[in-house]
Amino acid sequence: MFYQTKIAAAVAAIAMFNMPMLAEAANKKGPPTVAEAEKFLKDAEARLEKLGNTAQRAAWVYETHITDDTETIAAQANEQAIGAMGEIALQARRYNKLPLSAENKRKLKLLQLSLSLSNDKDREDYAKLSAQMNGAYGKGKYCKTPGDESTCLNLGQLEAILAKSRNPAEMKEAWLGWHQTASSYKDSYAQYVDVSNKGAREMGFADTGALWRSQYDMPPEAFAAETERLWQQVKPLYDSLHQYVRLKLQQTYGKDEVPDNGPIPAHLFGNMWSQGWENLYPIVKPQGPAANLDIAETLKQKNIDAKAMTKMSEGFYTSLGMEALPASFYERSQLTKPRDREVVCHASAWDVDGDKDVRIKMCINQTTEDFLVIHHELGHIYYDLAYRKQSPLFKGGANDGFHEAIGDTVALSVTPEYLHKLGLIKEVPDASQDVGVLMDRALQKVAFLPFAYLVDQWRWKVYAGQVKPADYDKAWWELREKYQGVKRPAPSAANGFDAGAKYHVASDTPYARYFLATILQFQLHRALCREAGYSGPLNRCSIYENKAAGKKFQAMLEMGTSRPWNEALKAVSGEEKLDATAMLDYFAPLKTWLDAQNKAMAK
Repeated sequence: MFYQTKIAAAVAAIAMFNMPMLAEAANKKGPPTVAEAEKFLKDAEARLEKLGNTAQRAAWVYETHITDDTETIAAQANEQAIGAMGEIALQARRYNKLPLSAENKRKLKLLQLSLSLSNDKDREDYAKLSAQMNGAYGKGKYCKTPGDESTCLNLGQLEAILAKSRNPAEMKEAWLGWHQTASSYKDSYAQYVDVSNKGAREMGFADTGALWRSQYDMPPEAFAAETERLWQQVKPLYDSLHQYVRLKLQQTYGKDEVPDNGPIPAHLFGNMWSQGWENLYPIVKPQGPAANLDIAETLKQKNIDAKAMTKMSEGFYTSLGMEALPASFYERSQLTKPRDREVVCHASAWDVDGDKDVRIKMCINQTTEDFLVIHHELGHIYYDLAYRKQSPLFKGGANDGFHEAIGDTVALSVTPEYLHKLGLIKEVPDASQDVGVLMDRALQKVAFLPFAYLVDQWRWKVYAGQVKPADYDKAWWELREKYQGVKRPAPSAANGFDAGAKYHVASDTPYARYFLATILQFQLHRALCREAGYSGPLNRCSIYENKAAGKKFQAMLEMGTSRPWNEALKAVSGEEKLDATAMLDYFAPLKTWLDAQNKAMAK
């Protein structure tokens, strides 16, 4: 899922910023003053918010009315923004040594966590290379017969093969077919890395990776150590799941395809990047009775449409004491796919005006997955509403992982008891059947963690110059084998660029946020369940209708970006560090079951 942030909107809009006003501030004679700095921030925030709102509306129109014109307008705004945002960041540095209030010091810091490309050609190259990679990724196809369009398959079609096929040869062809498309923009990526590093160094960072790691209220090296600590906490759970999946895949495909030891071929996990294994559930599901929380048939039988599904999800938040969504939300959101035009169906949440014009964009189907996705997207929306009274630079998540975690925290409360209260399942299954539900969730959450961790590990090395273009694939697969325990289905291709076959690499979107969000959602869930007075198995806890938990949750959401993220975490949990033991607590019944199964099958 994707969140359209106000900060992103500000960046996209700042091209229209009144640059003479800022230049005047930067070029003043004599030392800067506190009054000058305060005026700089006030003027910058006011204009950024106004232009950010305009940019959000333009972006919304593009994604809900895709035409060549709306696409061009969006691309031009992005290109123009690069130089402007960098110029603002540089000018903000003028005030760094002043004795400003803690609030204004934080605003200056947030303004400076961006690239700055003062050279016109560098800005042009940066935008051009970014557009090239995004365009090439979006248009990527694998053609079984080169030159014959009728044999070409896009990413969605290739993903469907991996999800549904049980033919290793067919899956391998689909996997290799997609990954070979990335080689066409490998050279562009290498050039992009060089230009991006120039922008990071202009802002005083060693490289772009160091800039990214500096956005978490700690030194870059401390953030790298923190993520490794969290991974080590959860690694035993992942290892147990990996071993069980290996044994079940071996039963399905034989030892010629799945070895007894070492990494498993990546094409066998039902996902193009082996980052989510939920498509393997039919292969690995527990034998005997298992709770089935699939509500698709009930949604159809009761004619619960997209709007009604959204109303149900809203009801979860209002049951915690949070406000009802504004009427404009339902008037302006895209909940279903229009019949008369092309749109971006990928689910996203939008804060259009920094106040109460909030929307989601989805093409909702009557499925369990979409029901959960709505809960997730409304998490973004309720975060937006909660911090709307903050000043513009503080209208955002405590860190980028928080915004992703909020809705997922709520989705963890979509338990059998909750679904039963809504009349979506007839009876609450016995807890002895929970292993099936936990298995399904682990295939999504636990399996995802090492991939979410290694994507940026690879990029940190690339941006630092530790990995050169000739070794892109070598370094990528060393990390994937080390952390995921998966291997390439065939030897690396000449000029291969397998990392670039992942959208977030081609689009240069940081990925550590998803690792943090996965850890954080379980920690928040445990803390809120504790606040609600719940003492049973963590996977059975739902905070639905609990006002005490809701009050504590709301207090954290209202903080936005105004305070360091660990203070936001402490407001809910009383803890100042991220802690993956909450994830271990949640999956404890599954871990016990997996270890017993692995021991039995290994005999």
